[in-house]
Amino acid sequence: MNEKLVEYSKKLKLGKEFLDEYDQIPFTTREEYLEKIFEIALNYRKINAKNRLLKQARFDILKTFDDYDFSEVDFPETIGIEEIQEFGFVLRQENLILYGPVGTGKTHLATAIGVNACIAGKKVRFYKVANLVNELIEAYEKSELRRFMSSLKKYDLLICDEWGYIPLETKGAE
Repeated sequence: MNEKLVEYSKKLKLGKEFLDEYDQIPFTTREEYLEKIFEIALNYRKINAKNRLLKQARFDILKTFDDYDFSEVDFPETIGIEEIQEFGFVLRQENLILYGPVGTGKTHLATAIGVNACIAGKKVRFYKVANLVNELIEAYEKSELRRFMSSLKKYDLLICDEWGYIPLETKGAE
């Protein structure tokens, strides 16, 4: 393979997969070839952006709505399944609290909402509350609490899981 192509591909952040495809593109005109090259490049960037957002979210396990059982979930009259799946509450900057007994799918539902948000290009962060509290304490002890709190504001959706499962020390609860 041409070394210049490899170099340019790296500089444009197109990835190895792009180079594997470029010579297999059927075309009849130069414009058609460029159009298809740009289309492939944009698709790779979308895929990479989605994967980056999913990784940054730090989900324990990726879950989707495909295998979620909504039959056991009671929704208020003001919000339905479609609203949850399309995370409209996030767009309106509203909170959503999922509560219920252990094993009822709260984490699955919260993760699926977060995954959908990532796929839509939203910045998401998933925390178990105990881990979030530990990070808050650590930031406080390093006199970096304000900076840490500011870093949380960059997310479109902050998911806090396992509220109340682990008792928090006094400092953390504050």
